[in-house]
Amino acid sequence: MPELPEVEHAVRRLRAWIAGRTVVRAQVHHKAIRRTLTPARVRSLAGRTVRDVTRRGKHQLLHLDDGRMLHVHFRMTGDWDVVEAGAPPPKHVRLTLELDDARHVVLTDTRAFATAVLIRSMDALGPLGPEADDPALSGAAFHAMLRGRKTAIKVALLDQRLLAGVGNIYASEGLWHARVNPRAVAGRLTLARATRVLEGVRHALGRGMRREGRYAEGDSHEFLVYDREGLACHHGCGGRIRRIVQGQRSSYYCPRCQTR
Repeated sequence: MPELPEVEHAVRRLRAWIAGRTVVRAQVHHKAIRRTLTPARVRSLAGRTVRDVTRRGKHQLLHLDDGRMLHVHFRMTGDWDVVEAGAPPPKHVRLTLELDDARHVVLTDTRAFATAVLIRSMDALGPLGPEADDPALSGAAFHAMLRGRKTAIKVALLDQRLLAGVGNIYASEGLWHARVNPRAVAGRLTLARATRVLEGVRHALGRGMRREGRYAEGDSHEFLVYDREGLACHHGCGGRIRRIVQGQRSSYYCPRCQTR
């Protein structure tokens, strides 16, 4: 699933293509999108100008000139593409926004899990924690947020009500940077260890922001611990990366330098 860095890159691309442009026509191409974008709502997009494109956690928001927002979530494999006038559309198009410059901005998704819905308030996104990369969030505040949590710290990091934008990849990467075991109980972390986790997650996200493109299965060289089962730990400790399953998701860690 795309996480904060990948979604932020997508938002920046989309903003460059669509901000200030007017939607001439919108089309839905898959029944999954039709569940939330009814024909009447799709027609209501025509003539609307996109004022801005922003991100909250993994959520993308296209701000329209009538005060509504088109809320898009990639889920597993969604992405944006732009089609120049006269060019054939890419595969797996789920939503098309035809613009007043004759280009088409399209939402593609091989697995058809991506969602798109018109909303009027950010409240529709549900409860979200602070942005994981928000410099205003201190280690002490993060430690307080973990208090009373009995789940493993890796599982806690996947809860968007704790930190918005962190997913499976950057949770594993962040804990590796912090040298904290993914099975450590979140509520029992000391202030020092909780601070290391927050700093580790931020470091991992920063590395993610410096890389372009999307993770593909087998690209283990792109990360320091994620998807590197059996390979040598990059900390140089002599350990080899292990994979365990937590909350039905794979967690990767070094048993030698992430002992607790």
